[in-house]
Amino acid sequence: MAALSLSCTPPTAVLPCLPRRPAASLLRPRVPSRPTLVVCLGAKPKVPLPIASPSPLVDDPAKWDPAECDALLRGGEQVASVLQEMLTLMEDMEMDGAFAPVVVELVAQGVIGNRVDEMESGFLMALDYMIQLAQKDGDDERNSLLEVVKQTVLDHLTKKCPPHVQVVGLLCQTEKKESRHELLRRVAAGGGVFENDKGLKCQIPGANLNDIANQADDLLESMETRPTIPDRKLLARLVIVREEARNMMGGGLLDERNDRGLNTLPQAEVNFLSKLVALKPGKAVEKMISDVMHGKEEGADNTESTNTGPNSDLEPSTGTSGRVRLGYNLGSCYHHKIHI
Repeated sequence: MAALSLSCTPPTAVLPCLPRRPAASLLRPRVPSRPTLVVCLGAKPKVPLPIASPSPLVDDPAKWDPAECDALLRGGEQVASVLQEMLTLMEDMEMDGAFAPVVVELVAQGVIGNRVDEMESGFLMALDYMIQLAQKDGDDERNSLLEVVKQTVLDHLTKKCPPHVQVVGLLCQTEKKESRHELLRRVAAGGGVFENDKGLKCQIPGANLNDIANQADDLLESMETRPTIPDRKLLARLVIVREEARNMMGGGLLDERNDRGLNTLPQAEVNFLSKLVALKPGKAVEKMISDVMHGKEEGADNTESTNTGPNSDLEPSTGTSGRVRLGYNLGSCYHHKIHI
């Protein structure tokens, strides 16, 4: 095992402070003390966190949501158990240093494949938190091991999704336009083997183009109804996926199958598009779109105190000065060939 230095790092070394549970021996001075988490967990948790979308934790542990605290504790225990089982299996193997990364991936596939159906809702959140700690510590070895575990979990979860959901995920990871179009053609033809931008081949399922476009649109709608957009780069990629899938169906934006409320644009979108189309293509248009995508001007997040009602997370601003819906505006730019 000397050739595989990863095995020298026990799973306890990658865990944050998780008091109140068996992992309590894995304390780190930068993580909250026991009283802090006891107070945090004293309140009744809200709703369980979805395993596929862990929310980021704030730096101050006293401000952690009770549900997040509980999910982090349970997820941390399970991560420790997974790492311990992986290291136990690798200790029985004799590996050359060049093949160590491959063996780590194979072991992760086997261990996680047997546990993926039993994972806690906070498993990925705990993994993300541990990865952040490893990056802050500059521990590349620990970070790479945790990243392998995370990617393996995501791969297993993706396989359980419907075909059109899997395709949307693949399209968001494909940067080249030609590759995305080829992927869509293969999917529309019933699936098959696809070679991605990095030269890796994968098996893709067959799916309906309209389902793909609608799935991307639903994800955009979900992201834009939040007061704060969690990932603007992902939002832009989803817009491209939606519009390219619609284009490949033949009807484009005017196809009746794609009429999902586009004829009743909120006033904020109308105002923004009116200003945008009045400008000549160039630096001014580029700056305008860039500001919106970076959360400035019309694209600023809704953080005012007016959105503090019980349903504020589900009620996007629709006034003349509210945040514009990037999905609408970027889609219009795509179809009207507004080049930046």
